[in-house]
Amino acid sequence: MAYRRTPAVQARLDAQAGAIVRAAMTVLSRDGFAGLSMAAVAAEAGVATGTVYKAFTGKAELVTAVFREVVTREVDAVAAAGAAGEGRTARDRVTAAVETFAGRALKNPKLAYVLLAEPVDAAVDVERLRFRRAFAETYAAAVADGVANGELPPQDPRTSATALVGAVGEVLVGPLAEQLQSESVMPELVAFALRALGVGHETRGHETLRAPTE
Repeated sequence: MAYRRTPAVQARLDAQAGAIVRAAMTVLSRDGFAGLSMAAVAAEAGVATGTVYKAFTGKAELVTAVFREVVTREVDAVAAAGAAGEGRTARDRVTAAVETFAGRALKNPKLAYVLLAEPVDAAVDVERLRFRRAFAETYAAAVADGVANGELPPQDPRTSATALVGAVGEVLVGPLAEQLQSESVMPELVAFALRALGVGHETRGHETLRAPTE
């Protein structure tokens, strides 16, 4: 007869796995992907290295678990910032989403660099792609609404959103790699995002006013 874990045993194992994931997150935030090892995580978690291997088969599986936990939290924060609401324009939503994403990344540059750009295992790269697509959905929703109500010029929301996620991430790579926590890059990043979507005009009534080309 196959052994079945009792609910109490499963709860204990789940709690232990959660503690190991949090320890791995701490190591990644301090040492990056290159500096993470099962032994380092075990030491951070206060358990034996064998205990880490019982919960996760190796470094790639452990980092994948960290990606999923961190990305879920970050995506939720950005989605909330960029959500539709009464009186919120596409400009408001995109600005809030970019500021939230960049601001949170710059507060933990080492971990954000791992999530965005540091060379990782192929299995972890799959999670990175999911991460980008999830963020793109927030931008796409704002762009689609902006196009529908005439605030933004005609464009494919998914293409614009995907390009925006790539551009924002690329701009942040330098500051994150250098572990710069300054948010001085934020105004230019937001301005670029709005220009890229065509929010380069002001409206008065039904008349659109654009900046002169000369």
